[in-house]
Amino acid sequence: MEELGSGFYLAMHDLEIRGAGEVLGENQSGNMHEIGFQLYSEMLNDAVRSLKEGREPDLMQPLGATTEINLHAPALLPQDYCGDVHERLSIYKRLASALGLEDLTGIQEELIDRFGKLPEAAQALLETHRLRILAKPLGIAKIDAHAESVTFQFTPQPPIDAMKIISLVQSSRNMKLFGPDRLRMTVNAPELAARVAAIRSTLHALSR
Repeated sequence: MEELGSGFYLAMHDLEIRGAGEVLGENQSGNMHEIGFQLYSEMLNDAVRSLKEGREPDLMQPLGATTEINLHAPALLPQDYCGDVHERLSIYKRLASALGLEDLTGIQEELIDRFGKLPEAAQALLETHRLRILAKPLGIAKIDAHAESVTFQFTPQPPIDAMKIISLVQSSRNMKLFGPDRLRMTVNAPELAARVAAIRSTLHALSR
């Protein structure tokens, strides 16, 4: 290994095999090989972000737990739009890792610049991730959107005032509580855009 950058390449392989040292300790080997470098980095970033926000890292919370969005429409990057499978996987990973709407806007602009106008399936994919980002702070674990109804399923002890949900149900005829952790909205939205708009309106009402 004599080429430029070989030392860094060798060090990365050593890191993957032996594991990183303790972040706050003196040991020069750790347990990174048990979970992999990528997951280790995500866990470390999550812990640092929690501490910066003045919170204790929740070690019992599943890492990467996110809101499941089902719009009952194809949500993907079509092969005839982005032909390289590795490129598609890279973009999927970036979308899943996006933490804010600004990140998604940047990815969308990049896609249009590189591959052209977004097909409908790609637009649905971006909308799915936008709704994921909007729903997660409300403690919504799953959104299942059909043409006739949309169901919002909350996590146990969601970080939202229960009175907001009750007020929304009382003020909207098309809203009903469906079990202890679900909110169901009746809609007439055969088109994807109408379903997305209805979900956004509800999320906005819950976040006020």
